[in-house]
Amino acid sequence: MAPSRKASNGRSPLVNQQRQITAFFGKKPESSSPSPSPSPVVSKQNPKKPESSSSPPPSPSPVVSKQNPKKPESSSSPSPSPVIFRQNPNPSPSPITPSPLQSKRKKPVLVIGANLAFSSPGNPTSDKKSYGAEVVDRRIRIYWPLDKSWYEGCVKSFDKISGKHLVQYDDAEEELLNLLEEKIQWIEEPAKKKLRRLRRISVLEDEEEDDLNELQDDSDDEDWGENEEKEATEDEDSLEDMDLELNEEESGRGGVGKKTNSSKRKASGGGKTASIARRKSKIGVELENSVSIVSFAGNSGKQNEPTARISADIILDYVIIGGKVSLRDSPTVGDAAERFVTREAEKLPFLEVDRRDANRRRPGDANYDPRTLYLPPEFVKSLTGGQRQWWEFKSKHMDKVLFFKMGKFYELFEMDAHVGAKELGLQYMKGEQPHCGFPEKNFSMNVEKLARKGYRVLVVEQTETPEQLELRRREKGSKDKVVKREVCAVVTKGTLTEGETLSTNPDASYLIAVTESCQVSANQQGVHIFGVCVVDIATSKIILGQFRDDADCSSLCCLLAELRPVEIIKPAKLLCPETEKALFRHTRNPLVNELIPFSEFWNAEKTICEVTSIYQRIGDHTCFSAANETALQPCDSSLENGNRNCLPEVLSDLVSVGEDGSQALSALGGTLFYLRQAFLDETLLRFAKFELLPCSGLGEITQKPYMVLDAAALENLEIFENSRNGDSSGTLYAQVNHCGTAFGKRLLRTWLARPLYHLESIKERQDAIVELKGVNKPYVLGFRKELSKLPDMERLLARIFAASEANGRNANKVVLYEDAAKKQLQEFISALRGCEMMIHACSSFGAILENVESRLLHHLLLPGAGIPDVQSILRHFKEAFDWEEANHSGRVIPTEGADLEYDAACQVVRDIESNLRKHLKEQHKLLGDASICYVTIGKDAYLLEVPESLSPSIPKEYELRSSKKGFYRYWTPVIKKLIGELSQAESEKESKLKSILQRLIGRFCENHNKWRQLVSTVAELDVLISLSIASEYYEGKTCRPVLSASHSDEVPFLTAKSLGHPVLRSDTLAEGTFVTNDFKLGGSGNASVIVLTGPNMGGKSTLLRQVCLAVILAQIGADVPAESFALSPIDRIFVRMGAKDHIMAGHSTFLTELLETASMLSSATRNSLVALDELGRGTSTSDGQAIAASVLEHFVRTVQCRGMFSTHYHRLAVDYQKDPKVALCHMACQVGTGVAGLEEVTFLYKLTPGACPKSYGVNVARLAGLPDSVLQKATAKSQEFEGSCGKRLGANLSSQRWQDKASLVIKNLEEIAASNNCHTPPDSMVVGSLANLQYRARSLLRFGHASNRLALQDSVACDLHTRERISFASQFWLSFIFFSNSVYNTFFL
Repeated sequence: MAPSRKASNGRSPLVNQQRQITAFFGKKPESSSPSPSPSPVVSKQNPKKPESSSSPPPSPSPVVSKQNPKKPESSSSPSPSPVIFRQNPNPSPSPITPSPLQSKRKKPVLVIGANLAFSSPGNPTSDKKSYGAEVVDRRIRIYWPLDKSWYEGCVKSFDKISGKHLVQYDDAEEELLNLLEEKIQWIEEPAKKKLRRLRRISVLEDEEEDDLNELQDDSDDEDWGENEEKEATEDEDSLEDMDLELNEEESGRGGVGKKTNSSKRKASGGGKTASIARRKSKIGVELENSVSIVSFAGNSGKQNEPTARISADIILDYVIIGGKVSLRDSPTVGDAAERFVTREAEKLPFLEVDRRDANRRRPGDANYDPRTLYLPPEFVKSLTGGQRQWWEFKSKHMDKVLFFKMGKFYELFEMDAHVGAKELGLQYMKGEQPHCGFPEKNFSMNVEKLARKGYRVLVVEQTETPEQLELRRREKGSKDKVVKREVCAVVTKGTLTEGETLSTNPDASYLIAVTESCQVSANQQGVHIFGVCVVDIATSKIILGQFRDDADCSSLCCLLAELRPVEIIKPAKLLCPETEKALFRHTRNPLVNELIPFSEFWNAEKTICEVTSIYQRIGDHTCFSAANETALQPCDSSLENGNRNCLPEVLSDLVSVGEDGSQALSALGGTLFYLRQAFLDETLLRFAKFELLPCSGLGEITQKPYMVLDAAALENLEIFENSRNGDSSGTLYAQVNHCGTAFGKRLLRTWLARPLYHLESIKERQDAIVELKGVNKPYVLGFRKELSKLPDMERLLARIFAASEANGRNANKVVLYEDAAKKQLQEFISALRGCEMMIHACSSFGAILENVESRLLHHLLLPGAGIPDVQSILRHFKEAFDWEEANHSGRVIPTEGADLEYDAACQVVRDIESNLRKHLKEQHKLLGDASICYVTIGKDAYLLEVPESLSPSIPKEYELRSSKKGFYRYWTPVIKKLIGELSQAESEKESKLKSILQRLIGRFCENHNKWRQLVSTVAELDVLISLSIASEYYEGKTCRPVLSASHSDEVPFLTAKSLGHPVLRSDTLAEGTFVTNDFKLGGSGNASVIVLTGPNMGGKSTLLRQVCLAVILAQIGADVPAESFALSPIDRIFVRMGAKDHIMAGHSTFLTELLETASMLSSATRNSLVALDELGRGTSTSDGQAIAASVLEHFVRTVQCRGMFSTHYHRLAVDYQKDPKVALCHMACQVGTGVAGLEEVTFLYKLTPGACPKSYGVNVARLAGLPDSVLQKATAKSQEFEGSCGKRLGANLSSQRWQDKASLVIKNLEEIAASNNCHTPPDSMVVGSLANLQYRARSLLRFGHASNRLALQDSVACDLHTRERISFASQFWLSFIFFSNSVYNTFFL
């Protein structure tokens, strides 16, 4: 069956429902055609041709249609599909109730008439030639008079009986037509473009249909200018009558609609047509774009060239495919860039060439503020009221994208429209002015898209309805023609509190404010004192800190690497260059906000004053959380002690320490000023959770509770981000993350970034993790199952707390059409259910306490300790209203006793109704008839219905309201009075009902500390369970690490047996695939530093990483993949690994390497762990080897910490061959001969004692696929180098053996002299021994001289070592001669 025609509203669907919005920003276009249809009937039928229409009239004979029951032909129509006729000779009046504005102005509907942009495609056929089967398959144009447009199609068949042709339009719809009665034109060539007739497209969403009757677009109040008021009025009535709105699935009116799920409304008969006429339809495609927009810039009343006609050629720019609307080959899209640039240059020169800020400073000025714009007075005078309003907002916020609310749409104009088209996929409206927009329902999606991409979004909302504007004009004499609008939100990366991405990504989006004061120390090195304020808006968490940092900003870099803030606030031109470089290097494309020092980025005194003022305003009725979650006392109104007693504990501590907290308070001030612009300052502080940064203060690191992982360690060990693409796959976080909640995942990140250092705290966690295995595993699985159903409770609670006071976009004065209250109620019910689920899960999980001894688990699971006592609170809310019903209906109906204010209002209503019943009984007695009763007729309630026979007895003061046969209906004076009271009481009751949600949320927020404590407890349990599960995924055996404190007289130690890799999972490797290693550092009888050599790709870096990762696991309390693992706690891990540069910061690869090494040398302590991988490779061999040797010497002799030093400088192994503090090890391998005599190395990945003689780099070149010719040449060059340099190296390696042999000769000579008596003649044995010793001495001397000569010839050799060898050889020879002479004199003289 061919698709039927879609219902229309009796006027052209080309009516521009956007017209009043475009007219808001432009002058009135010329138009000679008033709207032809005064009727508001929503129907395709039109009773008669309006006289005002200038288009040709339709045929006098009505079109025969199946929809017209009065036509006999309808019963014999061959078409099975219903067809809507164009005219109805007997139309019924419209059932639609006009809007209030319609009742005031009966203006004709604006219809695009015949005087549009293009003429008709040809003259209509004027002859009365009959058409038959010969025209089948020919293409045809048919004129629709109501649309003033031609539509193309094809004649599909001919019915000889009726004489009608079946025409199929290009949108696949069909219609039976008598071609003799139609205005037609034959098309000789096939049309290249197809069009679905927009006038017939109508979408109905049943769920929203009733709501549409109540919603009216408030954009019809705008000032159109003096010459356009009449047209604007017509536009207003047209839009209000049609009440057009986009489909919910569409993202913008510019043609970026998504496929609609709503079915098209079809008409199947006269009755259904009438039904359709009584219902408003929603247009699902973009029709308003068909009218060109007049210049937005306004040109002193000068209009653009009028757009007079529109034809099918323009409509064909819209291609509708599968429910989507897009512009195709439209000049608005194709030539937009060139057209817009030309227009801006001509009409808006103050944007570029003559640009100045609000204080008229030009860009070259040192104080130029690019966030503002100076508007020339002559330009402002040329604007209408609406234009002026937009430019006033924009000129103060040039760095932001304006979402400008107009009715049900958010509009983007000028430069903002370009952003909308590029980033949101919106399409430009027709006309030379950049303009696009989207409906209110898509606000959250679009604002999040722009914010995630780094834009600042300024949300300008309507705070007045047209009715309120009219009332203000009438009562106050205001001349405003534009509704009030106000900035209600500023949304950025760091201030997002809701959105699809936020709900799926548990990672926090931190906003950080940084300020500093620089000092110069005695050695002329800069010392930074940083103040930082870190804010997570989504969870209302504020972290404050002030700390001293080195010249390289190591601590700040560590903080930035851990948090990865998405937004930075800093005082303009106040930070040192080193700080600016650190902010650039250790962040990932953050949004940077520069505030003016003091006036915007407040100092400590200004901050204290502002914060105190805020807490004074809200402290009288709210408790606040401090770092330890204790409630604060309400603010004292007195000024004693600066009124500091109302501040949270963390702020009070910072105030009390004076200068040591001033920078932190200043950072808080910059944050609050910034958030004030986004209407978030009081919202945040009201229920903020303050924390002190762990590195704050001036205490020693050993006094801190956490191990320190600096930026280099976090990056090189890939704790959170891998080096491939920056995501979490393959990281330690991904390995141990088995949390079931989003807030648990965030807590796990904190634990990994700050492992514990205190021994007792680590053991507490270990005990808890052990207890969560074995017999308690079923309880653990049940608890995890419960947690998996939870939303992100931490963020959800923060939103609920913020909603306790209407502010910003949620303020009561903001005009919104979406049901914001219903959404808020659903979130509140979700929070209640989440809290109930957490309490139930913890209560069930508490059953394990009978089998566990862990103090931590007992603390977490005992009611009143870790689990707050909230059962009674939840019971109160459970009994207060029906959660299920409220969630479904979006309305709270409280039970009796749940809300005193509502109960009081209900009681007043009941009392009045009781009085009415009493009055009825009095009337029974007065009139003597018990049949008298109350009836309701229409809007008149409580009418006293009296039999006609009693009318003579009715008192004169009774008011007759109506009658029916045999009865009269009256209002008595008492009834009239009670009805007035009842109406007022019911209004009060309704008011209390609407405000009950805010009161319920207020009561919920009174216990915010308990809700946060509950979330914190569940998060900690979630992380402990995650760590207990993580051990099941390790490859190989696992163990509980043994930690023991090392005293000052003991050497710190670290030992492991069969240590595996913490990041490798058992489900990705076969059992036994990874080679484990035994490892010892420090302790009694062991070296504290390992010098690790071995072949390239032999596993040196892997070993360093796995040891460091195992230490981190051990100190967060988790199990380690090893047979055994023991250590004394490590206060800090330093890692220098890999080769990378920071060109934008001016750091080469070698400089980056040495900066990280310098941080180690200055900050490492005896309890630190250092991992250095191939230090010195970024420069020449001699310099690199010298630096590596010096650094190693410093760690071994001065710091005396535990360390791993991998290197390819084999000379280092020689220097420390006999040093007991250094162990020489290498990664084992097997070397064989391969093709063409090349060495082939088999990696064994086993840590083996001793040094490796070579690095076998040519083997890696072979594995990389270098050509054989290159490899053979490289092998020859290697052997050549070894022939020259290697001989010297061989001499160096053998020098120690030479000295040992020489010492042995002297020792033997001494023994001979001591064992023989000088009076006894020598025997043959003694003489033989002396001769043997003499031969050995001469051989050693010959070898020593040759070696020394070779060393002296080598200009690169170590002179000190050579001199030592020559000196030793000379001493040996002199000693030998001396002892030989002594023996000779003894025996032979």
